[in-house]
Amino acid sequence: MKITWLGHASFRLEIGGLVLLIDPWLTGNPMLEPEQHKPAIEGATHILLTHAHFDHAGDLPRLAKELGVPVVGQYDLMSYWEETEGIETVGFNKGGTVDLGGAMVTMVHAVHSSSMGGGTGGPNVPGTECGYMIAGEGHTIYVSGDTDVMADMKVFNDLHAPDIGILCAGGHFTMDMRRAAYAAKTFFDFKTVIPCHYKTFPILEQSAETLIKALPDVDVIEPQVMTPIEI
Repeated sequence: MKITWLGHASFRLEIGGLVLLIDPWLTGNPMLEPEQHKPAIEGATHILLTHAHFDHAGDLPRLAKELGVPVVGQYDLMSYWEETEGIETVGFNKGGTVDLGGAMVTMVHAVHSSSMGGGTGGPNVPGTECGYMIAGEGHTIYVSGDTDVMADMKVFNDLHAPDIGILCAGGHFTMDMRRAAYAAKTFFDFKTVIPCHYKTFPILEQSAETLIKALPDVDVIEPQVMTPIEI
């Protein structure tokens, strides 16, 4: 398994013979150089989307059309894009699980918001924010999406027991490093934690030191853009 950070909250996950792009934000992503765009998405088999904000969905559905791959996400938004953009989608909902032929993906709750317009008062869109449990190759990865700490996380751990956590932790728009550490300690038993949604802008946290210090028994990996983490 390879987990590659594309900057911000975007990841490339190679698992079970699949290449999953999670919230792939390329255009305008200050952490990903233009020459890195092509290798970041090369060989993609699916795109997973947690919600419709520009820094997660800004390149959709363009990427889906260019790559010829389905977008996996919340049913209402997927149905909207399938109808208006003509792209292939896999729409499901919270608590549901889909088999992508190499990984099982369960949609779980998140606490955030979801709209289009880049923060300029754009329209609300169908669907709501979510996270994912991705199971394959003997591991389960919790992709938190944009969220705060919530008691639902105990249920997630009881049902899925994820050993890897990809956690938003930049603060301001999501939980920060301290709150992400609290979530990891209180509700989960992770072996590996990878923070994201940080460093991108000055308003966000720039270091994972607080998270690292709070989780001494967990392998907290500060990801480097386009450098695969092999697990």
